[in-house]
Amino acid sequence: MDERRTVKVSKYLSKHLRHQPELIGLTLDEGGWVEIDTLIAAAAAHGFRFTREELDHVVATNDKKRFAIEGPRIRASQGHSVEVDLGLPPATPPPYLYHGTVAGNLGAIRADGLRPMNRHDVHLSADRETATRVGARRGRPVVLSVDAGAMHRDGHIFRVSANGVWLTQAVPPQYLHFPEPH
Repeated sequence: MDERRTVKVSKYLSKHLRHQPELIGLTLDEGGWVEIDTLIAAAAAHGFRFTREELDHVVATNDKKRFAIEGPRIRASQGHSVEVDLGLPPATPPPYLYHGTVAGNLGAIRADGLRPMNRHDVHLSADRETATRVGARRGRPVVLSVDAGAMHRDGHIFRVSANGVWLTQAVPPQYLHFPEPH
């Protein structure tokens, strides 16, 4: 399967497993799961055909492990804008987590902290390198350090997704460390 096809199928899966399942007639269960056969049939009925082998390839090779397969079902690992309960238990975060963004967002972040925007949670990375890659998707990246240890001690709840993304409802500005301007 060529790289362009892999990306096209991955983006299609993200759109319909995270944000707009109803556009192709899918109904996700409370945990975000859908039968793989139902997904493939719904996609085909709406003009986008892919095989089970292509789906398995996308899931296996996705560098961010965006999707999980359990038996005959598939779901997005996190990042939903539709209501789902991923069933992730609270977890103790490392002392610091990281968030990649771009300079244009810093004013709002300084004022309001990190908010989930159109997602259920704020997404944080365990290392600077991953946060840098996330920020670079929208331009020149800026990496913020999050004092996750202090947040946790102060009662904020963290969860970690199957693919290692740390999730929390919001990060108030007092827990953020901004890089020094150059």
